[in-house]
Amino acid sequence: MFPPRNSSCDREDIIAPKFKNEAALKLQLVLSLALGFSALIIFCILRPRWPSLYAAHKRRLNSKINLPALTNSFLGWIPQLYNVSETQILAAAGLDAFVFLAFFKMAIRLFCIMAFFAIVVLEPINLKFRNSPKREDDDVDPELFGSPRISYGGGFGAFKGGKDDDQSRERPYMWAYVIFTYFFAALTLYSINWETFRIIDLRQKYLGSQSTVTDRTFRLTGVPIKHRSEERIKELIEKLEIGLVDSVTLCRDWKYLDELIKRRDLLLRKLEASWAKCLKMQESSTKQHSDATQTQDADEDANGHGVNGDEEAAENARLLSSEQGRPHIFEGDRPQVTIRYGPLLLRSRKVDAIDYYEEKLRRMDEEILEARKKEYQATDTALVTMDSVASCQMVIQARIDPRPGRFLTKPTPSPSDLVWKNTYALRGIRRLKAWAITLFIVVLTILWIFPTAFLASWLSICMIDSFLPKFASWLKEHPLIRSFFQNTAPTLIVSLLNVSVPYVYDWLSNHQGMVSQGDVELSVISKNFFFTFFNTFFVFAVSRTGVDFFNVLRRFIKDTSLIPTIIARDVEDLSSFYTSFIMLQGIGLMPFRILEVGSVVLYPIYRWLSTTPRDFSELQQPPKFQYGFYLPTALLVFNLCIIYSVLLEGWKILMVGIIYFALGYFTFKYMLLYAMDQPQHATGGAWRIICYRIVIGLLVFETVMVGQIASSRAFIQSVAVLPLLPFTIWYSYYFSRRFEPLTRVIALRAIRNGGDQSEEREEEAVEEEISDDDVPHFQRQILRRGSTLDEFKERGLTFVNPSLVLPLQLPWIYRDPPPFPDDDATTEGGRSSQGHPTLILPNADSSLGIGEDNVWIDSTQRR
Repeated sequence: MFPPRNSSCDREDIIAPKFKNEAALKLQLVLSLALGFSALIIFCILRPRWPSLYAAHKRRLNSKINLPALTNSFLGWIPQLYNVSETQILAAAGLDAFVFLAFFKMAIRLFCIMAFFAIVVLEPINLKFRNSPKREDDDVDPELFGSPRISYGGGFGAFKGGKDDDQSRERPYMWAYVIFTYFFAALTLYSINWETFRIIDLRQKYLGSQSTVTDRTFRLTGVPIKHRSEERIKELIEKLEIGLVDSVTLCRDWKYLDELIKRRDLLLRKLEASWAKCLKMQESSTKQHSDATQTQDADEDANGHGVNGDEEAAENARLLSSEQGRPHIFEGDRPQVTIRYGPLLLRSRKVDAIDYYEEKLRRMDEEILEARKKEYQATDTALVTMDSVASCQMVIQARIDPRPGRFLTKPTPSPSDLVWKNTYALRGIRRLKAWAITLFIVVLTILWIFPTAFLASWLSICMIDSFLPKFASWLKEHPLIRSFFQNTAPTLIVSLLNVSVPYVYDWLSNHQGMVSQGDVELSVISKNFFFTFFNTFFVFAVSRTGVDFFNVLRRFIKDTSLIPTIIARDVEDLSSFYTSFIMLQGIGLMPFRILEVGSVVLYPIYRWLSTTPRDFSELQQPPKFQYGFYLPTALLVFNLCIIYSVLLEGWKILMVGIIYFALGYFTFKYMLLYAMDQPQHATGGAWRIICYRIVIGLLVFETVMVGQIASSRAFIQSVAVLPLLPFTIWYSYYFSRRFEPLTRVIALRAIRNGGDQSEEREEEAVEEEISDDDVPHFQRQILRRGSTLDEFKERGLTFVNPSLVLPLQLPWIYRDPPPFPDDDATTEGGRSSQGHPTLILPNADSSLGIGEDNVWIDSTQRR
């Protein structure tokens, strides 16, 4: 896979990303600008033409939510988007979107301050004292990554009795790095603290002012066998004298019923596909018959047939021909399916597919109706709905049983967010699956080093010269193209891997046994950050090559004092690579996110694969915004900016980081407010992950600075940075004790009774602190209402397994969707009271595309 050590190619030249001159960064900037501007121009052209894609979320919002409509002008929508207030973000997109965008705003403010000091103070120091052709840390183990000839007289030699002399007095400018390491770390922690106070304050007011079924329900686990009944659980909770119980849903082993519903859905889709094929055959046959009839009439007119007996014979012939145009009359014209039967399923025959699937669907419906009447075994989990939010929160924040593992209370996700199949799964099985998948992800992340290194190696000039010498000679004559292969291509590879891998981790997280989609989303964020930070930064920072990572890791285990010095040396070598990486992610690829290039490219494919009305209906659904796909990369960029803020050329990374977060703020603000739906809801829980990952970045930053200063033999200054490490670790503990509980629950004092007039006046006074003066009063009411979901979406939801009450849908064959078969969902006229949307199918108008206003005709039913 890689050349041997005695090869003419150095292993680091093969794999390690290098930017040896300013021309490489200029080329990267030109390519990023070309990509970014082309995507932005295409988006500005398509946005007014495809509103069902680029304004899908806005069109489905309740009309009472006053989210301003954006102009259709080419660039006029940008200032209008900027003017959308935080209150409007809360009302239209919810708390998760608010937290996500608040992180971007915090990053912009923080890095603007850092960049100012990096340019005004640190850059002159670097130019005067450190801008020399020969680096001062060249004597720090140059053979660490290859030959075993190692003399570990690294940066800490003065403390180990080595030959290195302490030059702390000769290099007083190193105190500037110490001061700004403390200053930037303190500034980052202050920003986290300030933003956390603001988010918690708003979260408590946002969640404490509403009373949806989600906020009045808690999840009770560890229920003993003798208490596994709704009556006993209700009696137990009410004996605590905390409040009254409205309802209890005891989770039972509904696996058999859920499997029946799942099989019925597959069967229903097969039946609809058979009907679609049949109607297509009928349409084709009718068209052929119409053409043949017109030809026959023309021949009869030409031959001058009579108007009596001959005309009657022609009419009979046309009737017979029209009967032939009805495919359902003759066997073989309808779609067929092969069924196998007999011993070992060796015998087979073809039957009518529609009749076969209709009969199977009828029997399946009977089986489901019988299954719904059965009594299933109770599990140790129950969902208890209290009469008030305060009662529910008191139960959640208390321990109601002295025995370990018994009657544990936890918050409950929204009914639409609940994963019912995991509510009745055994806790031991779910825990085993969680640990197994976590271990698998760790192994997969480590193994991913090799394909990254392999792809990067094939784009290196040395490898090209070994296998394609003529092409390598041609590259030497064209420096721009050579720079692309040597410098730009590695960043493209890393960026593409960061886009593709999250889909794998998302699939694994959904099979980990979590009870809510919000928990799955937070898990995806954590897993993808681990992957991006490990493979994009840590591996290169430790070894500069993926292949040598494990050898270097073994040497670190033998001598841990090498860690700061070696990491500091390699981190500074990779500064231009990460500058190019952030530049590509922000300027080059961020506009492609708002363009939703994946949806645009895949739409024709999905449209071609769609055959049934249900397929076309699902095709028109807006894409889903998943924070686990976007937040990890933003966290990586944030940490890279902090790590490089004090180093050589750190101001460049800070500047491109500001551009990244500025473009990202506009991009994701548009996607969250206007374009995409958010099916998962974690009530702002992503802020915990953001803060803890920033703390990890701070620890790496401080470790790098210890090694960087020590590699310059300024050991006193290096030791002066060391206290920051335990202080940062203490802050993470402080954050977990002081702030984290308030990001999970609602404080009792934050819960307000809307019926109390005095409290209402107090609420209005408090809201003035977080609301804009020009925001309408109704939007301030919206701020005090909704929870994880908009209150409008949660209205009427209950904690009942959908398999028990879900109407058994009829086949969707024609243009209009079928009515629900139950009496409760229909009116006296027989039409659905739900106001089902009318879907316009492709055969109705061939000019319809992504952007036509053809999805939901009844605007009052947009959700």
